[in-house]
This record gives sequence, structure tokens and C-alpha cells, in this order.
Amino acid sequence: MSKHNKATPQPNDIASIVGRIVDTAPNAEKAMDAIVEILHHRVPHYSWVGIYLMDGPDELVLGPFRGTPSPHTRIPLNQGICGAAALQKATVIVPDVNADPRYLACSLETKSEIVVPIMQGACCLGEIDIDSDQPDAFGPDDQILLEAIATKVAPLLAKL
Repeated sequence: MSKHNKATPQPNDIASIVGRIVDTAPNAEKAMDAIVEILHHRVPHYSWVGIYLMDGPDELVLGPFRGTPSPHTRIPLNQGICGAAALQKATVIVPDVNADPRYLACSLETKSEIVVPIMQGACCLGEIDIDSDQPDAFGPDDQILLEAIATKVAPLLAKL
């Protein structure tokens, strides 16, 4: 559970739902859309949830999302927290976006962010990007859950 909200569903429950979505969705786009909906709806401290996809070797393009529309529909890998996570091929957690110079401001309400790359082998296919309107909202349970979801999503994105 989140360190901020005891009512958050158990990560295993959400991971099971995501597993069923991946197994039954007719295509990757529908699966990604359903996954961002589940995460946004079921985890109260996830105020913005999106999936970015790699577009060529050096740019991310916004796919399905829930929350306020972002002005950042395309992000070069040399910019932002999203770009950093894709380049590092590792999860990046930012407890206070206002203290991180890499942060690309999307919303005044955003206080913290987690970005989890979706990897297949050494190749970054995209990433799960989540903002919270709470400072320091993301802990180890969020990272474990989102990395498990990224692993489930990777085979779908590899087919795109």
C-alpha cells in the first residue's frame, strides 16, 4: 500500500487486474487505455497516469492517459524526468518535482512523480508516468507494482 493512503488497494489486486487486461484485450492500445484507467481510478494518490511510447531512438510520445491534458505530448530523451528514466532504463522517483531541475511542469498541482520504463531486454519501449498532487507520494510498493505492470505490458508494446 502507499505510504500516504491506507485505503489504496493491495498491489497484488491491481497486478491481477492488469494481468487479466493484458491477457484479454484485443490489442495493445486497448490494454494500455484500460491499464491507465484502472491505475487512475483505483489508486487515490495517482492524480495523473499516462503511458509514453518510444517514437524512434530519441523521443517519447504520449499514449493513453488519465488526468488533466499534458502540454508534453512529445518528450526528447534529453529532457524531463521521463527522458531521464528512458535513458537510464531505470525507475525514477521524484519526491518533490519543484526541487528537481529536470521536471517539465505540466500542472501546478503536481508535487511528486514516478516514471517506470517499460523494458524488453535492454530496449526501452516506453514508460509509465504517474504524477501525484501529494508530496513524496511514491514508495517501494508503488515502484514494485508499476515495475510488475511494466513487465506485463512489455510484450504488447514489442508487437507495435
